[in-house]
Order: sequence, then C-alpha cells, then structure tokens
Amino acid sequence: MCNTSKAAVLTAIATLGLTLSASAFAQAGRDYVYVVGSSTVYPFATVVAERFGRSSEFKTPKIESTGSGGGLKLFCDGVGVDYPDVTNSSRAIKQSEVDSCAANGVTEIIEVKIGYDGIVFANAIGAETMQLSRADLFLALAKEVPGEADGELVENPFTTWSEVNPDLPAIRIEVLGPPPTSGTRDAFVELAMEGGCKATPWIAALKNTDKNRYKAICHTIREDGVFVEAGENDNLIVQKLQANPNAFGIFGFSFLDQNIEKVKGSLVDGVAPTFDAIADGAYPVSRPLYFYAKKAHVDVIPGLRGFLREFTSERAWGEEGYLSDRGLIPMPDEERRDVAAAVRDLRPLSMAAE
Repeated sequence: MCNTSKAAVLTAIATLGLTLSASAFAQAGRDYVYVVGSSTVYPFATVVAERFGRSSEFKTPKIESTGSGGGLKLFCDGVGVDYPDVTNSSRAIKQSEVDSCAANGVTEIIEVKIGYDGIVFANAIGAETMQLSRADLFLALAKEVPGEADGELVENPFTTWSEVNPDLPAIRIEVLGPPPTSGTRDAFVELAMEGGCKATPWIAALKNTDKNRYKAICHTIREDGVFVEAGENDNLIVQKLQANPNAFGIFGFSFLDQNIEKVKGSLVDGVAPTFDAIADGAYPVSRPLYFYAKKAHVDVIPGLRGFLREFTSERAWGEEGYLSDRGLIPMPDEERRDVAAAVRDLRPLSMAAE
C-alpha cells in the first residue's frame, strides 16, 4: 500500500473512531478541548481557555506545556480522543512534522498564526544592563568559533564576556536557556546566533556552497557548561537569575513583560526588547507564534470550534485585546482578518507548499 493510501485509510479509521466516541463523551469519552505545545504560547492559550470556559457552555480547555517540538510530536501521533486537538508552537511546523502527521492520518491541519513575540536575553533587575550584538551572542555561545585563518574553526575558548568583546564586563559567561525541543531555542539559534555567525564573511559564503556546514556552525550551541538547559519552565530561569546576578536567561518577551519587576532584557544590536520595537520590526530577535488544530476534531470535540474562534477574536488578539495586555504583539489588522477567515472556514494548511 502506498503512503498516500495508507494515510487515507488511517484518517478514515481514526475519524470514524472519533465520531463514534462523540455519542459517548458523557460516559467514557473526552468532553473538553486538549491543547499541548509551546511554553511561550502556553500563557496566552491558558488565558483564552479560562475566558472561554467562563463565557461558554463548554468546559475549560486543558492546556499543557510540553515545548513546541514535543507538542507537535504528540499532535502528529494520530486522530481521535486519545490525541491532542491543538498544539501551540513558537515556530512554524516543519516539513518533517507535516510528513509525520500525514503518516499517522493527521492530514488536514489548520495553521493559526496568532501574533509576534521577541526572544530576550535577560538578567536580574539589579544587574548591569548589557548591550550586545548578535555577533557577541554567537561568539559567546557557539560550540566552535572562527580561528585566525579563513575556514578555520576552534573549540569555543571564551569564558568571560570581556574575552568575547573588550567593551563587555569581565564576568563569567553563564546562560540559562531552553532545550532542543523548544521553539524558543530554534528561533534563538536562527535569529540571534545565525545573525551573528554570518557576520564572518567566509561563514556567510557557506550558505550558498555548503548549507549543512553553515547550519552546523551557526546553530550548534556549546556543551561545556557555559550554556545550561533549564527545561521548559521559564519561572525556574527567573528564579536562578535572581539568585545569580551574573547569569543570563533566554525566553520570550511576554514572559519578561510579566516579570518586569524581577528581570530586564539586554539591548541587542542597540535595540531594547520593547512591545513597540518588536511590533515595528526594529528588535532583531523576534518571531511569529502559532497554534495548529486538527480539522477532523472540529465539531466532534465539544467546544473546539468555539475555542478557535475565541482565540482569533478581536477581543483576544486585537490591538486592545486581553492577550496584548499579556505581552502578545498583535499582527496588522489585515493579517488578523485573513487568519480569522481561514479559521472560520477551517482552511487546511497546504502541505504541498510546506
């Protein structure tokens, strides 16, 4: 059986099982929306879920923070009440994940872009405010850095910020950040590290001649204890920054915004991570946020259609919406209208275009 036929059969079987389960929700099935995924999108999804639960006849959706990669894996495992209806993501779905979904019968995915977020490089509120370039971040955190000759790489020798850049303080480099399953990690290495990596001309040239080597150099974080994986719990990072004023943490602007009395963001390429700077594109380390929903679950899982509409309503994600108060950077008006229309019409992601 070819892969396309296999996927179609799996979809039909899973959807039939889901539909049959709908009549038995009260006895044994699931009568609430189940959401997994990004720790960055988690606070926004939680607020929407609470509002939806209070204002509708449906139960409050269950939201779990598993990281973007972990959430997409769970989401792609199958169709039916045993699998999540929605997964949050702080990056776009990858082609490999689309393929994994399709192999398990998840063939109609609704992509919902909800707004923008900045990735901040933060330290304790009482510590010195750092002014860093993306080149500084790359040199501080890359596993290998350029040597003296073009084409030469050496194991990262830098242990203090002043060794990276003499204008920076002579304090030990210590950074707490997300694990590889995190969309924040993916976005940080792509936007911040790669942005600094390609400042070296011979590395930048590799993008056109040897993309695999280029990515390996620019995206690989050092593993010698300078960078410490702190899991998906941003609250833990904040606690550690308060305990150690010399340490830095990597997380989303929305989390900085909610903890502004405890931590502050560094300037990157001369720009501070503020709501306005992210909204107008001036802050260089910013990214879109998403969630993904299964079309097969809509109108079968009680409340799913309503939850999708609440999330994409002006009262939620608009310029004056309650998610803006929580740190979400709204999309332009026209883009919000287009995405809301796609959700209303249950328009699936075009997998062929991914």
